[in-house]
Amino acid sequence: MTKIQEFEQLRPLLFSIAYRILGSVGEAEDAVQETWLRYDTSTTQPVSAKAFLSATVTRIAIDVLRSARVRRERYVGPWLPEPLLDDPYQDPARAAELADSVSMAALLLLERLSPLERSVFVLREVFAFGFDEIASAVGRSEAACRQLLVRARRHMEAGRPRFEADRQERQELAERFFEALSQGDVDGLRRLLSADVQLVGDGGGKAPQLARALVGAEQVARLLATVYPLMTRIGITFDPHDINGQPGAVFRDRDGKVLHTLTLDILDGRIQTIRSVINPDKLSHLGPVADAWSIDREVKRTRRTTQ
Repeated sequence: MTKIQEFEQLRPLLFSIAYRILGSVGEAEDAVQETWLRYDTSTTQPVSAKAFLSATVTRIAIDVLRSARVRRERYVGPWLPEPLLDDPYQDPARAAELADSVSMAALLLLERLSPLERSVFVLREVFAFGFDEIASAVGRSEAACRQLLVRARRHMEAGRPRFEADRQERQELAERFFEALSQGDVDGLRRLLSADVQLVGDGGGKAPQLARALVGAEQVARLLATVYPLMTRIGITFDPHDINGQPGAVFRDRDGKVLHTLTLDILDGRIQTIRSVINPDKLSHLGPVADAWSIDREVKRTRRTTQ
């Protein structure tokens, strides 16, 4: 097997590792490309291509994350991971576990960890790498990696996200939510939301967004039931789609350009958290991006004419 064939065979795994460490599709893709360049120019043939490439992409991702953390501290408003429609790495035996590990809730928990803790946790808990492989990847001893994992687990267990175990029930509730959303049905939305539901938006200062998270079923239901019917009137449509392994949808303008994504965390038959990513920098990998400011102005004009 040639180098390029080995690399392409392992690309889904490499991207999935990098994305979980970085929470960014673009940065993960760049890390994978840089990994290929290093592999292609390497003058020695590693004993295991998987071990070499996984270690390389992990080291690159750690370096990128260290600089990214500084930028995220200065981020305007809430920071959310870039939405991922499909995780390229598939393991049917661990499909549910892999889906939950890439959820926005899990990725936000990983943000609490140091880059080394995050990388060790991802390699061990998500992809089941041996401690010898992890030690090689992060440049620490096996004993140090075990300690890093203990600390990471402690942080993660304190806020580990829980989701509706039955994925079919999750999907059915999401369908009811989006039907009520499109109809502006306040009562229908309220019945699907937990009492302390949160609505969080990420515009990064580059698109209209909530000043802060909105909390409470009544407030969230009324806002959604007011805004989305107006958006429908100006040609906004949405396509239901799993996003980061959870029920969600991609919203588009009348020209089919991506406006934003919406994801739902569901537990105990209720929606616990709704997350919207509207920052155009985080949507470009999904296709041409709509002008959110222009749409916001059009929605406001439509609202004034209907009052």
